[in-house]
Amino acid sequence: MIDLLAQTLREAGHSLTKPRMTVFGALQAPKPKTMNQLVTSVSDIINRASVYRAVALFEELGIITRIQHGWKYRLELSDAFTPHHHHLTCNKCHRIISFDEPDRFDEIVSGIAASHGFVLQNHGLEVYGLCPECQTKKAAT
Repeated sequence: MIDLLAQTLREAGHSLTKPRMTVFGALQAPKPKTMNQLVTSVSDIINRASVYRAVALFEELGIITRIQHGWKYRLELSDAFTPHHHHLTCNKCHRIISFDEPDRFDEIVSGIAASHGFVLQNHGLEVYGLCPECQTKKAAT
């Protein structure tokens, strides 16, 4: 994956620096991170400003994806660096659970796009609700 990162940066006229490698490494975690979690996870290696600059560049180049939930968001590596997946997001605790597409999902999405005259290039699915823990807490109150 580092080779693909270096190539992506090089093609855009940028180099692979230590701060960029550090941020990229931190985003290889299995769960999306808030900006605060990302900054904290690398704070002993690079400073906050370097993290923000790397994230801005990575978003611009499509290296990372922002998962928006209201005005809050989390960051994760884009589909170019991880297998394509979707998310379930809890509206109460903001937990994000990744899930893979069910069989034939691409066909369904392509069909929907085609029925509106679109040529499908990419897609995403965000599902919002209450996770099992928050449902239990809500039922108890």
